[in-house]
Amino acid sequence: MRVRSKAILASAAVIAAMAVSACSQVSNLQAKKAFKDANTLYQSQNYREAAARYEEAIQLSPDSPEGITAYFFLANSYDNLYRPARKGEAENDAYLTKAIENYKLSAEKEVARPDIKKLAMDYLVAAYGPDKLDDPTQAEPIVQRMIQLDPSDTTNYFALAKIYEDAGNIDESEAQLMKAREAQPKQPAVYQQLAGFYQRQGEFDKLIASVQQRADLEPNNPEAHYAVATYYWDEAYRNTRLTEPQKRDYVKNGLSAVDKAIALNPNYVEALTYRGLLLRVEAAMEKDAARQKALLTEATQLQEKAVGLKKKQASGA
Repeated sequence: MRVRSKAILASAAVIAAMAVSACSQVSNLQAKKAFKDANTLYQSQNYREAAARYEEAIQLSPDSPEGITAYFFLANSYDNLYRPARKGEAENDAYLTKAIENYKLSAEKEVARPDIKKLAMDYLVAAYGPDKLDDPTQAEPIVQRMIQLDPSDTTNYFALAKIYEDAGNIDESEAQLMKAREAQPKQPAVYQQLAGFYQRQGEFDKLIASVQQRADLEPNNPEAHYAVATYYWDEAYRNTRLTEPQKRDYVKNGLSAVDKAIALNPNYVEALTYRGLLLRVEAAMEKDAARQKALLTEATQLQEKAVGLKKKQASGA
């Protein structure tokens, strides 16, 4: 009898396990369907109904690949339902709260899809930005965590630098940009970020050094040389504290840079325009009347050429 009882109990356990397994399989299939339906709704920008279906997918199978990925798209659906113009309205604010909750869950649970994990953290940082919760103290540890996960991704250093700059912590902001440069010393975007930072701080020497480093990294990119020229013109034209020798030096360097851009692309409208602007600055300092007239004549010709090319490009000719 005891043997028979044990056999019955064992059989019951097997049957129960099979039932659980079958139930789990059904749930997984239902979760996949809910996830697929939600994706269709999401792609059609029907975020309210998409959120409901993503919720369903998670409830049916929270640990399945579909269930875990659904956290991000659920968060983003709520994020898209939020309207900054309606900040302060309970229903609207609840969307952002739910978005943040699910972005956090996505960032914590996602393992198989590092791209989704990064997106969740990116959007989580944005949720604490000035257009939404405006709470950089919450964003800072998230970005620091993102840097730990991928120290080679310079966009995270840029994000942290902006958080510090917005908070008035200029030294720490610059330090993060320096770390970005250490991580990717041959990435042109690093030097563009540094140039923008130094421009906002009014540090022209560091600014021009940064854009020149970018141009050195991209010798065949006309836009890189053009950018150098624009900064030289801006400083020579707007900085009234410059001595004439300084101004002449900046104009000379600007012309050298813009000539490289035009040599690479003779129909570069913006570069032709800035060459003319630099010549006008030089003409304003010129003491010799004939030389001054020649500079202004060339500047006018460049302006006319730029306008003609722009019209031609606009017409598709």
